Amino acid sequence: MKHNKKRNTAFIYETLTRELTKAVVNKDRATKQKIGSLLKEFFSKGRILAQELELYTVLLETVNIHPKVAERLLNETKIAYGALDENNIFSAQSRIISAINKEVSPDVWGNFVPNFKSLASVNAIFNSKAGVKKRVLFEQMIVDRMSEPTSKSTADVLQPLDSLTYNSFINKFNDKYTNLLSEQKDLLNRYITSFADDGFELRLYLNEELLRLKSALTTHETPSRPTSAKITEVVDYLEGFRKRDFIDSDLNKVLQTQELVRELRLND
Repeated sequence: MKHNKKRNTAFIYETLTRELTKAVVNKDRATKQKIGSLLKEFFSKGRILAQELELYTVLLETVNIHPKVAERLLNETKIAYGALDENNIFSAQSRIISAINKEVSPDVWGNFVPNFKSLASVNAIFNSKAGVKKRVLFEQMIVDRMSEPTSKSTADVLQPLDSLTYNSFINKFNDKYTNLLSEQKDLLNRYITSFADDGFELRLYLNEELLRLKSALTTHETPSRPTSAKITEVVDYLEGFRKRDFIDSDLNKVLQTQELVRELRLND
């Protein structure tokens, strides 16, 4: 199937977030800020590309439902897509394509996206210019995948975009650093996706996680085991951090604090 990936909104989002993970791991602040700005500009809630991407993810994420429900979901998604303004989509795509080429790098389009065929299939379903036979075949494939039992091998099941982005980041981070704790994975997951939702999920997570870390550090103190100056410093940092915005340098500090709490727990 001939497919223009630059006109596939889901591919644009996926390749941008993968480029973002590379920038974060390589500590390329300039590139990270440029990509973060593009994600906010074009994929913030209410933007035309964000609306289109949401319909892609409906078909990409849904699994283990009854075939008739899958067919209805597909039809409703197509109706919702038909209500979008194709000219606005094309215009927004043109602007972000130009911005990527000029402000980031044309090499972004060469990023490996494992679910590229799946993204292309959904794009064909939404593309009114695609042949009828081609669209029907892809629609049946999507319905079959959405109705597959989750007990089957997940190798061919379409994965959510955020999950793919998260796994890519974790793999790259592990290659360069060390194995991550589950709480560190949670933090990194929300850190990456924060560029698309303006940090909403990240702030919600940090409200609870910082309380957990502070509690773990303060309850570690006993009469026979007084709190060290280092732990006092970390607790003060956590308390002060709750009163201001999250900045890039905070990421490593919170990751280190999570590791510290784990070590204290192991030594109890």
